[in-house]
Amino acid sequence: MAMEIGRRDFLKAAAAGAAGTAVASMLGGIALASEAEAAAPEFNGKKKFAGIGCVRNVTEDIYYVGASEKRTQLFENVYPIPRGVAYNSYVILDEKTALIDTVDKSVTGQFFENVLNVLEDRPLDYLVVNHMEPDHSSAITEVLVRYPEAKVVLTAAAATILNQFFATDISDRAIIVTEGDTLSLGRHTLTFVLAPMVHWPEVMMSYDDVSGALFSADAFGSFGALNGNLFADEVNFETEWLADARRYYCNIVGKYGKNVQDVLAKAATVDIKMLCPTHGPVWRDNLGWILDKYDKWSSYTPEEDAVMVVYGSVYGGTESAANFVAAQLSQQGVANVVVYDVSKTHVSELIGEAFRCSHIVLASITYNMGIFTPMKNFLLDLEAHNLQGRAYALIENGSWSPASGDLMKEILGRIEGSRFVGEKVTFMSSPDATTYEALAGVAGAVAADLAGEGDAAEAVEAETAAGVNVFKCTICGYEYEYEGEELPEDFVCPICGVGPDKFEKL
Repeated sequence: MAMEIGRRDFLKAAAAGAAGTAVASMLGGIALASEAEAAAPEFNGKKKFAGIGCVRNVTEDIYYVGASEKRTQLFENVYPIPRGVAYNSYVILDEKTALIDTVDKSVTGQFFENVLNVLEDRPLDYLVVNHMEPDHSSAITEVLVRYPEAKVVLTAAAATILNQFFATDISDRAIIVTEGDTLSLGRHTLTFVLAPMVHWPEVMMSYDDVSGALFSADAFGSFGALNGNLFADEVNFETEWLADARRYYCNIVGKYGKNVQDVLAKAATVDIKMLCPTHGPVWRDNLGWILDKYDKWSSYTPEEDAVMVVYGSVYGGTESAANFVAAQLSQQGVANVVVYDVSKTHVSELIGEAFRCSHIVLASITYNMGIFTPMKNFLLDLEAHNLQGRAYALIENGSWSPASGDLMKEILGRIEGSRFVGEKVTFMSSPDATTYEALAGVAGAVAADLAGEGDAAEAVEAETAAGVNVFKCTICGYEYEYEGEELPEDFVCPICGVGPDKFEKL
């Protein structure tokens, strides 16, 4: 260093109100830049992260530039992710360059090294924002600083949400797109497909006509970090990934089955050869298999003829009843049976299994004259995720005043297509001979219903408030319940700001 900085000199400069200028001068004239004016300077030494080693070719000119991380315990601070999670982003190199989505703030170091290694000395022409949720948009503002000439391609709803999160004015560089709009990169042309409420209102997907790749935002994603394998055909997806893909879909997107069905209908009109989601592996082979899963999940069709037994027990009596039913089901030829303790199994796993299974047996103690709290939470989550068309059998326990059975039925009765198989079983404290006989009857009724041999099960219509209509925004997909035949003239969509003329009654 040309000049040593003494402590006394520094304090004198600070006291004079010129510490910044003085220090810059003493250090040889290093300029001080405001954070708003420029990004951090490029580091030209040894790369901190893996750099080019984590970049993968999706095709010859489409690159994966995302990153995985395994430190986070809860995705969205709700869902356990013991296998980690991947945040996917893609770059297309053509006459123009395009970056498809960004990543979560936890992996931005790796992400920017990846992008830099792919672009090299080329500018970034377009940033395509398919989804504004922060695990895919946290790096947007730094992208805009690093690449000041890049245009931002997004929906009107996404532009509003971007400003809400980051207070960033992109009006001079935004390209607002809607259904069917296209963007030419040269050889590649991107076509934009709106996917509102899959699972946010601003979501769109981008289809590349050259590769047949559908950049599908959160659709077709999965929990789980990529362990070097980018493509679904590089792993044993059915045994190692399917449970997390199901759990991801059912908990994150599951409520919006109709919206997913609408998108699947759109997807059927184009020649999709690859599915490039923002989480999990990329699909380039056997697309029909994962599309069939999504069709079942989003139409609430049971994935398998299976029985899920869920119990809530304190002192073991209800647990014994649940295990007895499972054993009876096995003895009656039902091989696909799973048993869960509602107190020990995370509710996201229970939701995933409920989407998989056709029949659900619920056994709960009566707790404070209500449903055992973890069981009640599970049932309310089922309702919140809009799981429809399942067959239920109910078992209640109460040492002096059993009430959980009817209360469980009340919640399930609010869900469209719920059916009840067999007679409700009630017992006091611990099962006895009479209880076991009744439980065997329930198992028999469930087994017969599975085989299509049982009597017509009791169907329960979902409750609908009298006089309430549902109006859907044709711009962003927001749905609003209103007690009237028409929305008020001064009504404004809280998502995209349009008036009642843009709403249709469902």
